[in-house]
Amino acid sequence: MSQDEVVSQTFRALIESADRKFARVRDLPLYGHRSQNQHYFQKVFKAYMRLWKYQQENRAKLVASGLNRWEIGEIASRIGQLYFNQYMRTSEARFIVEAYVFYEAILSRKYFEGAKVKQLGVRFKELRFYARFLLVSLILNRTEMVKFLVDRFRDLVDDCNANFRETNFKEWKIVVQEIVRFTKVDTAFAYIRPLRYCAMFDSHAASLPYVARFHAKKVLKFKDAILTSYHRNEVKFAELTLDTYRMLQCLEWEPTGSFYQKRPVLPNDHSGASIDHSGTSGVIDINFVADMTDPSLPPNPRKAVLYRPSATHLLAVIATVCEELPPESIMLLYLSSSGKAGHSNVPQGEHSGGSRKSSSSKIVSRISQKQNSSIPEYHVNGKKESSDCYENYLWLGPRGNGDRNNLYPGDILPFTRRPLFLIVDSDISHAFKAGHTRCRKGRNCCSAAFTFEASI
Repeated sequence: MSQDEVVSQTFRALIESADRKFARVRDLPLYGHRSQNQHYFQKVFKAYMRLWKYQQENRAKLVASGLNRWEIGEIASRIGQLYFNQYMRTSEARFIVEAYVFYEAILSRKYFEGAKVKQLGVRFKELRFYARFLLVSLILNRTEMVKFLVDRFRDLVDDCNANFRETNFKEWKIVVQEIVRFTKVDTAFAYIRPLRYCAMFDSHAASLPYVARFHAKKVLKFKDAILTSYHRNEVKFAELTLDTYRMLQCLEWEPTGSFYQKRPVLPNDHSGASIDHSGTSGVIDINFVADMTDPSLPPNPRKAVLYRPSATHLLAVIATVCEELPPESIMLLYLSSSGKAGHSNVPQGEHSGGSRKSSSSKIVSRISQKQNSSIPEYHVNGKKESSDCYENYLWLGPRGNGDRNNLYPGDILPFTRRPLFLIVDSDISHAFKAGHTRCRKGRNCCSAAFTFEASI
């Protein structure tokens, strides 16, 4: 066996090993089990770094044995996806910056653009790459890059639809519509102060000791947040709704340094022409991350972003986060949804046909009436009181019927034993504020509830 064949076989074996490890972490939940998830991440990251280094050291031999440029792009895309998943688990800025570095390198080196038009599988890989890069750029507020990627993404979908007429690209057209709508709605915030905590507009960190003097007993550290929303026809991209996106931004520190200085979307040489990366170079400047992060900033709080969870799923996540909440720490819970599924908040797009809508509404109304008629009464100081905690609820989606979609104020009461900061963005938010004020009487809890009417 020749040396080139040995290199090729070793490379393929490294790919298979890294992909197997990647499949294990891809489906892990983005919350809970910190030490276990960190262990799996380290193993798969080490496997891909070994693979990336091997292809760099043996690029000439691998190209001679038939290595395609899109295969290099696929490896880099997997590494970027791995970094992004770890950011979603930890909220550490360095991970999403690393993901951006790899995705930007794939774009500038045109790893996927050299593939033949007939390779449908490669086109799907390129489409997924653009969708993931768009999500990373959105979170990092790289508005110029987002605009550039949207145009390229739209053109790619149109090209695929023209060259593969036997394949249905309807889902990808919907993704394009989602990102166009998302960026159009969010444009109103593009030219005002950033949603993130920014030293230019907000109080300096040196003032925190003075703020701490106003706390009578103890100062709690903000460590974890759970963000979720459900509205009919809500603006979203992938599994990130506009509500949770803006809350995600509000709970991040604004990075400083050269990353937010003006940089060209694609690197150019001194003559103004685009740099040609079609050669054998596969170096991605990982050290560039040092210029894009600020080590002086405090860590971001961990955030679990849930896309349209059922009530039982949401409560399970809250329980998991509360169980792992460090001592002297507080958790933020953000809920954005409509109330009373039996009324006007039933998603009209979920059903078809007038009679079907009517019958569905009647069924849900009967379920709601049955639930309300069986609401228990509580006794406070010997006086009978109706419980607001189980009279109103948030409607979390169209999955099935009954309580699976309904989140009652009383469902959150067990978690107020731990420090909890509750934000309810809903037309039924008053029930959560009044209900928790009444039901927390006599409890030794440390919680605060802030409610406001839905604006979308």
